[in-house]
Amino acid sequence: MTTTTPTSAKDRVVIFDTTLRDGEQCPGATMTLEEKLQVADVLDEMGVDIIEAGFPIASIGDFEAVVAVAQRVKNAVVTGLARAGMNDIDRAGEAVRHARRPRIHTFLSTSPVHMKHKLQKSPDEVLAMVVASVTRARNLVDDVEWSAEDGTRTEHDFLCRCVEAAIKAGATTINIPDTVGYTAPHEYKALFEMVRARVPNADKAVFSVHCHNDLGMAVANSIAGVEGGARQIECTINGIGERAGNAALEEIVMAIKTRNDIFPYETGIDTKMLTRASKLVSTVTSFPVQYNKAIVGRNAFAHESGIHQDGMLKNTQTYEIMTPDSVGVKSTSLVMGKHSGRNAFKDKLKHLGYQLSDNQLEDAFVRFKELADRKKVIYDEDIEALVDEKIAHSQDRMKVMSLLVVAGTMGPQAATLTLDLDGVHKTVQASGNGPVDAVFNAIKAIVPHEAVLELYQVHAVTQGTDAQAEVSVRLQADGNTFTGKGADPDTLVSSAKAYLSALNKLIAKRERLHPQHGTVAAE
Repeated sequence: MTTTTPTSAKDRVVIFDTTLRDGEQCPGATMTLEEKLQVADVLDEMGVDIIEAGFPIASIGDFEAVVAVAQRVKNAVVTGLARAGMNDIDRAGEAVRHARRPRIHTFLSTSPVHMKHKLQKSPDEVLAMVVASVTRARNLVDDVEWSAEDGTRTEHDFLCRCVEAAIKAGATTINIPDTVGYTAPHEYKALFEMVRARVPNADKAVFSVHCHNDLGMAVANSIAGVEGGARQIECTINGIGERAGNAALEEIVMAIKTRNDIFPYETGIDTKMLTRASKLVSTVTSFPVQYNKAIVGRNAFAHESGIHQDGMLKNTQTYEIMTPDSVGVKSTSLVMGKHSGRNAFKDKLKHLGYQLSDNQLEDAFVRFKELADRKKVIYDEDIEALVDEKIAHSQDRMKVMSLLVVAGTMGPQAATLTLDLDGVHKTVQASGNGPVDAVFNAIKAIVPHEAVLELYQVHAVTQGTDAQAEVSVRLQADGNTFTGKGADPDTLVSSAKAYLSALNKLIAKRERLHPQHGTVAAE
């Protein structure tokens, strides 16, 4: 078997992040251009090797996002996805051409079920398309990745033929994805060993894994693929992605770091930025991280059991296999309240993984003081919600200035709402079938639109009757969905904030596509 010569004592594994492409394909996870750039900045800073910025031919917005990321990223390779068609490849090439290190990632289905029902083409036709697409891409950039879509359900002989042809045509990276999350670790490892042993020019390309989590084995499969000879892992922050999601970057990186005795590889990731990246992606997508999520979940380093607490007080290694600091979290918690000062608040934010500018810190501190006057106890989750809510709405064109709601059994329920629209204040009174309906009707009266409310969800950030309410809203319009979140001790205020957050995203996208629409205030 041909082996790759390691560049150090431990083999280097390349981290390919597809949060901005495969992650954004998760229903409801659409990001604005500004949000994509924020995520790209963090990925580049934390040491991600390759950033897949989008699918350029999918839409004007996707194309513009890939262009903007390509122009902005300083260190990482920037790639755009393309199907095997020439128009796709040319569009991807145009989008990444300004990158310091551009790549085109082209793919084609190779499994019998995909070729028959999706492509409706014979194996020979597919093989010819592989050669043509990789050749076209290589004429545009020096770095070309080819993926065998549904590779784990592809017949081995045909897979080897395609891989050999792709490398011969100029592919520098070969990805064999587990597109539908079908394989198991021992199978995936054996698949890479088989391909690398049978394909004569396998030593001329880097092999890559791309695993989905339909059976909950994406991370395990990814590492198994590396054990089989792959040296690139494709993954996403928080494991977001289509269906059950992708392999989670933070879990892969920390598995390698924590169990380096059995996984003798290394990555270039600054693991202390993992929590920061997780929080940012959760905020901009409005996708909460499950509390017990490995590495970055709220409870990942929390201990409630008395037995566990006793062990932790004696030696943290009794119940923690990695330190919170290693992923950007501090285990020590300060009790926060209305008597806390700026230094304590700043230290708390640092322990929670936030890095704010002086102006952002001052704004957050003022709002923290306001919240502390309204709540007896301030929990870490309260502060996270307070800061995340501000970050999520920092680019908003429309903001809640004041809200007065009349509710109760006597009816009718009514809301008096004042919004800031690009600096212009507008006030309206509206009624509705309940206080929330009245609030949303007031928003519609100020900002007329035809968006359909698909989801309205409320949950308390912490326990108690004075807990902050965190509201999630999903709007549907123009064939797209837009999600928003809002947090406030007043459920109706947080409802208005969440609705406006989603509406801001909708209007921002329309104005990018149709700049002639003008300002929100003019509408």
